[in-house]
Amino acid sequence: MKILITEALAESGVELLKEEFEVDVLLGLSPEELVEKIGSYDGLIIRSATQVTSEVIEAADSLKAIGRAGIGVDNIDVEAASRRGILVANAPESNTIAAAEHTLGLMLAAARHIPAADSSLRNGEWKRSSFKGVEVAEKTLGLVGLGHVGAIVARGALGMGMKVLAYDPYLSEDKMRSMNVRRAQSVEEVLEGSDFISLHVPRTPQTTGMIDEGALERMKPSAYLVNVARGGIVDETALYNALKEGVISGAALDVYSEEPTTDSPLFGLPNVVVTPHLGASTVEAQDRAGTTAAEQVATALRGQVPFHAINAPVPSGEGADFVAQFSGLCEALGSLLYQLTDRPGDSLRIEYRGEISDYDTRLLDVSAQKGLLAPMVHEPLNFVNTPTLARGRGLKVETSKTRESADYTSLVTLRLTGEAGESAVSGTLVGTRMQPRIIEAMGFNLDIVPEKHLLFILNKDTPGMIGRIGTILGEHGVNIGNMAVGRNEPHSRAAMAFTVDDPVPEEVLKNLREIPGFTNARAITL
Repeated sequence: MKILITEALAESGVELLKEEFEVDVLLGLSPEELVEKIGSYDGLIIRSATQVTSEVIEAADSLKAIGRAGIGVDNIDVEAASRRGILVANAPESNTIAAAEHTLGLMLAAARHIPAADSSLRNGEWKRSSFKGVEVAEKTLGLVGLGHVGAIVARGALGMGMKVLAYDPYLSEDKMRSMNVRRAQSVEEVLEGSDFISLHVPRTPQTTGMIDEGALERMKPSAYLVNVARGGIVDETALYNALKEGVISGAALDVYSEEPTTDSPLFGLPNVVVTPHLGASTVEAQDRAGTTAAEQVATALRGQVPFHAINAPVPSGEGADFVAQFSGLCEALGSLLYQLTDRPGDSLRIEYRGEISDYDTRLLDVSAQKGLLAPMVHEPLNFVNTPTLARGRGLKVETSKTRESADYTSLVTLRLTGEAGESAVSGTLVGTRMQPRIIEAMGFNLDIVPEKHLLFILNKDTPGMIGRIGTILGEHGVNIGNMAVGRNEPHSRAAMAFTVDDPVPEEVLKNLREIPGFTNARAITL
């Protein structure tokens, strides 16, 4: 597979990719050149300058994944990528420390007039009385948004003796209390009750221009506004007027509505501190962003879901790592279910029992569908296009969860229903290494590892059956790795499952079915 990198990336990230993929680093491509070249690449890694438009997506015949070395994806047409089944991932946590430190630095710079004092002294002036600042200790820092960056800012502020008031409707009061943060019920409460206000929200239609003239008038005359989040959240004309007329005391900005910009009225005011979008500009953050983006694309090209996928069901929060370990098992169960079923069904029920039922299992829902659909469709399946293709084939998917699980701490069961009736398979992960096991198939309890090549047999429960199978497989050079036997009442019906080193030829299956007492034999490839 081939990966195209269009902007400077940490060398560690490039080297990571070169271990497994063919990598081309082509910097400074024009939009036309990108459209011309993208068709031969499976992966694309960019930063903020490259525009991945719908035109680029349309020309990307082989593209499977786009990695953004940074937090935003506003330079990628995510909707167009999703329609083509292209996974989009970013590096949302790579610059959190850098952005939080820059926020605190700008707040202190504004409070103590550090840039103006520095400039004055360099111009040969000694004007101590002109730069009298304010202390942040005992003051209230108001945060609009308490995500990764906001949480680090809150910790830093608390360490400097500040009080922290935050508005974030997606965070529980208990979580805020554990962070020693007081919960605000609205943005207005933050504006009215804070001495310093820092913004930590994405730019969306809802947040664009949220700090307008009315919002600024709600702030204390002694308050300072800090924005290291996204340009456009603050109405810059309203802010200019508020700063010039003394509605608020000062501001510190790192982001702007139009970037790059070197000609803003704000730059001429003495009570504003400005920097050219430096929130993520540290050596460490840039290295992390590049390496993370490389890891995300590599994971996607291996057929897995990267943790920072934008347009795929990614487990998040508590238990995310635990859930992700079941993805391969669920895909294997889906593939096994299809291959053990005479006619594909139109209704798939996914049952989660035990510990796994406590968590967000959407990733596993898609994993199971991906395994089930793979033999049916003639295009590559991934975690972006699978649900769409499943709906297109009329597959109805439902899930159920229960904490009860008699024999296993976690159990996943897939039930496929159609004209031929219902077929079911079950699996779990066992041991400290969370190894996958198939524990139910063809109506029998079994215990076998889902290896690449498997053989499943239904037979009468009579002596000598295992020996006959071993003889036939040996005569045809098929080596058995492991086996499991399941049965109900003695001398009734039984099932056998084998892991084998190579695919079982159709001729061998035919010979097995001709043995008296053998009712079915199926070769499975996962």
